[in-house]
Amino acid sequence: MTEVAFYHLQRSTLEQVLPKLLEKTLASEKRAVVLAASVDRVEALAAQLWTYDPESWLPHGTARDGSPEEQPIWLSERDENANGAAFLFLCDGADSANIAGYERCFDLFNGNDAAALEAARQRWQARKAEGHAVTYWQQTERGGWERKA
Repeated sequence: MTEVAFYHLQRSTLEQVLPKLLEKTLASEKRAVVLAASVDRVEALAAQLWTYDPESWLPHGTARDGSPEEQPIWLSERDENANGAAFLFLCDGADSANIAGYERCFDLFNGNDAAALEAARQRWQARKAEGHAVTYWQQTERGGWERKA
């Protein structure tokens, strides 16, 4: 059973939230896969991870970089665990048929987009039906997170 945490982004963008979660992932000595909807989105997120904070460094790579086994964070549009990650981050409505292959899954969705919200509800129901432990996190007015379910 995988822990699946749904993150309802309302006040911050994916580009603001993802780096912080990945920092925590590396601090816990885990590897991550970030699954996005397209090659262009993967490359945009990779560029963002290099520049989001001049005082920070998040080692990561994409298919363009190669050598996934050497990358603690692997960004891809393909449902693969090429770097032996324990954590999976789903972005932009991307979904995986391999949730059970990870310790934890983070489903990050835009709560200001009605279609994205409905798709996240469907993924929530699917994860529950698959027997995963699901939680729901909503952003607070101060930018933190509050567990709602």
